[in-house]
Amino acid sequence: MGQSRFIVFHFVLLLCSTCFSSSFGDQNLDKITELPGQPKNVGFNQYSGYVTVNEQAGRALFYWLTEAPSNPEDSYVFLVKWFERFPQYKYREFYIAGESYAGHYVPQLSQIVYERNKGVENPVINFKGFLVGNAVTDDYHDFVGTFEYWWTHGLISDSTYKRLRVACDLGSSTHPSLECMNALRVAEVEQGNIDPYSIFTQPCKDAATLRQNMRGHYPWMSRAYDPCTERYSAVYFNRPEVQKALHANVTGIPYPWQTCSEIVGNYWADAPLSMLPIYKELIAAGLRIWVYSGDTDAVVPVTATRYSIDALKLPTVTNWYPWYDNKKNQDHEKGGFVPHWHKPLTYNMIVP
Repeated sequence: MGQSRFIVFHFVLLLCSTCFSSSFGDQNLDKITELPGQPKNVGFNQYSGYVTVNEQAGRALFYWLTEAPSNPEDSYVFLVKWFERFPQYKYREFYIAGESYAGHYVPQLSQIVYERNKGVENPVINFKGFLVGNAVTDDYHDFVGTFEYWWTHGLISDSTYKRLRVACDLGSSTHPSLECMNALRVAEVEQGNIDPYSIFTQPCKDAATLRQNMRGHYPWMSRAYDPCTERYSAVYFNRPEVQKALHANVTGIPYPWQTCSEIVGNYWADAPLSMLPIYKELIAAGLRIWVYSGDTDAVVPVTATRYSIDALKLPTVTNWYPWYDNKKNQDHEKGGFVPHWHKPLTYNMIVP
């Protein structure tokens, strides 16, 4: 949900053959020479550090780049300054990618980059489009699709399904009403000890501890994906030698870093009900959009995304078809389905 004490950005950069000769002083200071626990001589460069976006307010964003945010205005300032620090990436094809609550801040940042590039013949940020997976998109359709997914997968009772449809109708998924929260808590009890991010796999054995913290996009949904990975991450990124190697926590905060901050989540106010207007604007501009869903995620499930995308009422260009891990041989394992609604937007469903 973008609630980290420091924010890790993984940029998707599709590179063209353009070379630059300029000063790399700042980026050399940010270069990670050795990361505890990582094999030596990994064969790629890593950089991390802070880029100041507002000196008066004392705001800076943290990045971690392996070669291969807050509000979107700050993220845009961050991008501009990051490109100044890494000029070799200027003018190269640039895509923004993310998952879950990135369904909000990826389109929002994409909109700002697109608008700032208007009228610029050769923009530094050569923005081509964005990718989002199991993305929070539109509160109404996300709720409808999520409750339907729970019900059709036998995770909740008929009565709870009906209660959810009434109590949470047209409400905010980030800040549900009291009536909606009560219905969601009943649904959580009925679902039992499952991993909502992967309903067919075993949850972390220490689920009781994980349930003490609110995880994921929704404030009422506990635990994050991949049984105990989140716990390992919290331990690892709080190691002083790791923070030193990443050039992080330079101010020496007195509290531990968390993967998902309850304080930020509880006071998160910048949560528009829908990203669909931004989708419409960027589709009309011809930018490329790739939306994909895994079919075992019960937090932002495939049904939620399909309802949201369907609300755009895009014309069908290519009908739904299966795709395989080897196009030449359909005996290979099926990887998913591809319905291609409109030339700039593609939706993929991934199956295990």
